[in-house]
Amino acid sequence: MDFKENENIGTMDVLDKHQFDKESLTNFIEENVEGFEGPLTIEEFKGGQSNPTYLIKARNQSYVLRRKPPGKLLKSAHAVEREYRVITALNNTDVPVPKTYALCEDTEIIGTAFYLMEFMKGRVLWDPSMADSSKEEALGVYTSMNGTLAKLHSVDPFELDLESFGRPGNYVGRQVSIWSKQYIDSETEKIPEMDKLIDWLPSNLPSDKPLRIVHGDFSLSNLMMHADKPEVIAILDWELSTLGDPCADFSYHCMQYRQNPHLADQEYCKETGIPNEEEYVAMYCDKTGSDLKEEWELYMAYNIFKSAGILQGIMGRVRDGTAASNHAKDMAARVRPLAEDPLCCSGWPPNRPGDHGIR
Repeated sequence: MDFKENENIGTMDVLDKHQFDKESLTNFIEENVEGFEGPLTIEEFKGGQSNPTYLIKARNQSYVLRRKPPGKLLKSAHAVEREYRVITALNNTDVPVPKTYALCEDTEIIGTAFYLMEFMKGRVLWDPSMADSSKEEALGVYTSMNGTLAKLHSVDPFELDLESFGRPGNYVGRQVSIWSKQYIDSETEKIPEMDKLIDWLPSNLPSDKPLRIVHGDFSLSNLMMHADKPEVIAILDWELSTLGDPCADFSYHCMQYRQNPHLADQEYCKETGIPNEEEYVAMYCDKTGSDLKEEWELYMAYNIFKSAGILQGIMGRVRDGTAASNHAKDMAARVRPLAEDPLCCSGWPPNRPGDHGIR
C-alpha cells in the first residue's frame, strides 16, 4: 500500500484514544523485563498501523510496545499474541527480527493485550524506486531484501514448534475464496475482468508448496535497514503472518514490479541498479531452490486479484462511510485499473509461462 513518507516517520504524542496507565505499565515491565530501569516516557509511532505502536524510553534502554487497539474487535483481528509468537520463535534463527521481551494478555494492565520488543536503530525506506540512492545502494538494498525473504522461507516451522500457526494445504485456494467473498460483499460496480478472475482462479491454482512461514505483507517499508549500509536488520509488522505457500508470499512482494511504473521499466531498473523482475525472481529461486517458470503468471494473477480485493474492501468502506479519508478514496479508485491490467484482461490462461520474462 502507498504511504506518504513524511506522515509515517518518527513519533508523536500519544493519541487521546490510545492513552493508557503509565504506572501500570511501569510495574509490569519492572516485574517481567530483566535490566529495566525506570522512569519511562511514552511516544506513539506515526503511521497507519492497525495495532498501535509505541516507543518506550527507559533510563538505560528503549523498547517498542505493540498492542491491540481499544474498543470492540473482530475475534481473530489484531492478534498481537500471534505476532509475539512468531517473532520470538524466529529469535533463534538467522532471520533478522527484533528481540522480544514479554507478552501481556492481562487486559487490566493497559486495557488490551500487548507485547514488548527491542527498539532497533536504523532506517525505514519508503520508496521502492530508490530514486535518491546510488546504484550500489539500490542493488544492495534489493539483494538484502531478497535474501531476507529467502531466509524466512527456508525456515521449517515445525522445527520452531509453529505447526499450529496456520492451516496446512491449499493456501492459495483458501485465499482466493476469502478475497472473492470480500470482493463480492464490497462490490460497488461491475468489473468484467474481476468476474472473469473469480470464475477462472479456483480451477487454475498453483501446485501446493512445502508449508512455510509467510509474512503476508513483505515490502521495503516493512523492513528496518541498517543505518549506514544496505542491509536488512529486522522484518517488521507481522500481523498478517501465518503458515502457507512461500511462493505466494514472494510473488505478492513482487507485485511492486507490476504496480510501480519505475520498477516496470527495465531501463529505469538498469540505470538505478535495481534488479528487474526476471533477475529478482531468479535471485530468490537460486537461494530457495524454487522453480517458478511454469507458475509465475498464476501467482501474479492471484496477487492482482488479491490486491484488487483489498482495494475493493476499502472502496466498500468509503461507500459505507467508514473510510472517508481522501487517501482511502484515492486507493479505492485503483480497483478498476488494477483489474484491467493486461495480465488479467487479455484472456486466461497466459499464452506462455514467460510472458513477463520468467524463464
